[in-house]
Amino acid sequence: MVAIRPAAPSDVPAIFLIRLAVRENVLTEAELAALGITRQSVAAMLSAPGSAWVAEEAGRVAGFALIDPEEASLFAAFVLPEAEGRGIGRALVARAEAALFAQHAEIWLETERNSRAEGFYRHLGWGGDQPVGTGDVRLTKRRP
Repeated sequence: MVAIRPAAPSDVPAIFLIRLAVRENVLTEAELAALGITRQSVAAMLSAPGSAWVAEEAGRVAGFALIDPEEASLFAAFVLPEAEGRGIGRALVARAEAALFAQHAEIWLETERNSRAEGFYRHLGWGGDQPVGTGDVRLTKRRP
């Protein structure tokens, strides 16, 4: 059974374990830090209510989602590779979307073009095709 709950600063180690374990969009902790994503910056994000969730399965954090409510963006959603295919990502994204749609009519995210993540988001109703950066795409979704 998977339980989605608000993330807490004590979840930062698990969040980084998950982020560093992914098969696509692979980045080292040093590469994340160069982008401004550090354990400290993530802990600060978690202190804002309604901006981050974790999925627990059998007492272990198996996935997480982070949003930027002011920017109307889904900032990150990742699941441990061994926990994929069980609906964890879908549940996390649904929670993030609900929080964003409570404040915005249209929300957005950026992901790697032609990746499994892009296919996953498109399957969940995200659309658009605005190229950003090198090989990334901006997808949007409107409030139902």
